[in-house]
Amino acid sequence: MVQKDKVLARSIYLYLGALFITSLVVSNLIFQKFFYWNPFGDITIFGAPLFEISVGILPYPITFLITDLISEIFGRKKANQIVVAGIFASFFSLAIVYTANVVPATAWSPVNDALFTSVFGNTIVAVFASMMAYLLAQFVDIQIYHFWKNLTRGKYLWLRNNFSTFSSQLIDTFTVVLLLCAFGEIPWDKFTGLAISGFIFKIIIAFIDTPFLYLFVYILRKRFKLSVGQEIDLDV
Repeated sequence: MVQKDKVLARSIYLYLGALFITSLVVSNLIFQKFFYWNPFGDITIFGAPLFEISVGILPYPITFLITDLISEIFGRKKANQIVVAGIFASFFSLAIVYTANVVPATAWSPVNDALFTSVFGNTIVAVFASMMAYLLAQFVDIQIYHFWKNLTRGKYLWLRNNFSTFSSQLIDTFTVVLLLCAFGEIPWDKFTGLAISGFIFKIIIAFIDTPFLYLFVYILRKRFKLSVGQEIDLDV
């Protein structure tokens, strides 16, 4: 690969990493607002409407799309590096939020201490729960993705994309809801409904993002003249 292409490939990897980290950090900061979406009418699952889910779930599937794209084009090592960077960024943002919550607000501050705490005060618990689920789910996603990639010799992109995402999202959804219930952030009577509803929502998003993965992989393979299964080695 010529030097010009290496510079471009590193830039693409950098921007994908930035999108990944931003999506991850934002999902942890906005999780306390829940919204409803009723595309199938008034359906309930174990007493929970389909769907009543946290807005934090909206940017979160983007992280799995990005790690799958990085896995496909840049390899397992670079995907794992992005995951580790995301964990670091999340805990660093947690430290900033904690500090901001501790320092006293002025009398004229548009956002007083009580309001700030009500919005961000539970972020520590949320980030911890999310990180435990995220750490497990992302590494599972990458491992399963490359298992299917090796087994199919780089063919059937849709298969490894969806199989890896389904498995990792199942782990992520049930783990994070379990931890939030255990920490008292969500009542236990909502556990089953929220977990199933969240998982179904993520499965729908996984199906939706598959064409986008195909599009991005096609563009990058064409630009860098990659054959099926071939990866760009950024360390060379």
